Amino acid sequence: MNSMYFTEEHELFRQSFRDFLHKEVVPHIEKWEKTGTIERFIWEKFGEMGFFGLNYPEAYGGMNLDLFYTVIFLEELQKVKSSGFAAAMWAHAYLAMTHLNAEGDERIKQEYLAPSIAGKKIGALCITEPFGGSDVAGMRTNAVRNGDKFVINGSKTFITNGVYADYYVVAAKTNPELGNKGISIFLVDAKTPGISATKLDKLGWRASDTAELAFDNVEIPLENLMGEEGKGFPYIMQHFALERLIMAINAHARAEYAIEYTIEYMSQREAFGSTINKFQALRHTMVEHATEVEHCKIFNYAAVARLNKGEYVVKEATMAKLKSTKVADLAIYDCLQMLGGYGYMEEYPLARLLRDSRLGPIGGGTSEILKEILSKMIIDNQNYKPAVK
Repeated sequence: MNSMYFTEEHELFRQSFRDFLHKEVVPHIEKWEKTGTIERFIWEKFGEMGFFGLNYPEAYGGMNLDLFYTVIFLEELQKVKSSGFAAAMWAHAYLAMTHLNAEGDERIKQEYLAPSIAGKKIGALCITEPFGGSDVAGMRTNAVRNGDKFVINGSKTFITNGVYADYYVVAAKTNPELGNKGISIFLVDAKTPGISATKLDKLGWRASDTAELAFDNVEIPLENLMGEEGKGFPYIMQHFALERLIMAINAHARAEYAIEYTIEYMSQREAFGSTINKFQALRHTMVEHATEVEHCKIFNYAAVARLNKGEYVVKEATMAKLKSTKVADLAIYDCLQMLGGYGYMEEYPLARLLRDSRLGPIGGGTSEILKEILSKMIIDNQNYKPAVK
């Protein structure tokens, strides 16, 4: 137990959540990986247990706990042998719901946030576009005011939970001529006419539902604008620190799981009259990866502690995601190698881990984009400040 950040209450929560996952989730993982559909009942069980409300206000069914409960939530989800399942859960709880809580008015919080915490509604955050990728300001989806409605046209892609979501948090341009100052955020109910979703076939994250969405003259009421018109880009930027830290924590946790599994395998696998954990080259390889992962974990925890205090940690979060996702990919690649031919077999977890991990340096801002953001901070001395107070 790392007592600097985790109390006895944290560790009790970790054990109870781990037990819950083992009992309620693990038996279904292989089916969900094959079908690409996570059955609805598990969302409701997460809601009943309060797992979607860890850091949300009690007024809407949350528990208003510190961010290290979220760290535990993320770490344990990486150990169920399906990053796709994990992604569906955290994308709902920490991408879509974060915007509901931060920018939604009281009506939206009562009608969408509270049921989301309860696991009765599933949300999806819709920012990335087919022609935009990491270039958020270059989005083409627009929302035009028409009387007492906004009319949305455009498309979004790589949207986690996009097919079976009950609502979408959508970024669209209300004043395209203003560039990133013309973006707004909207709540769009999935039952609204004019929305179509196409499921995407992916290399990894097979259990999660990832979709391309099309909005064809989708009419929503004016009150579904969240926050102020034209403030969408600052709202998105404001939450990127949390998203990047989430992906960094996911990375160190899945790498740690891969290393633990591999070391256990090496202690049992024999070659040339000895278990392979006695061969120096293999031992040293695992030690190097374990060291790198531990460095990432300590850095990530420190960044979470600062974010938990309300500090603006966009630089540290960006560094965390950049480094942790790279370290995880390299560690898991070598862990698979340690299993030899068995590492290439689907019945062993490393093949899936390798595929799932590869999204780390891509999703939530590619490593190349993150390097440029950090270049502006470190080389150009650009000082980013909170976009919204």
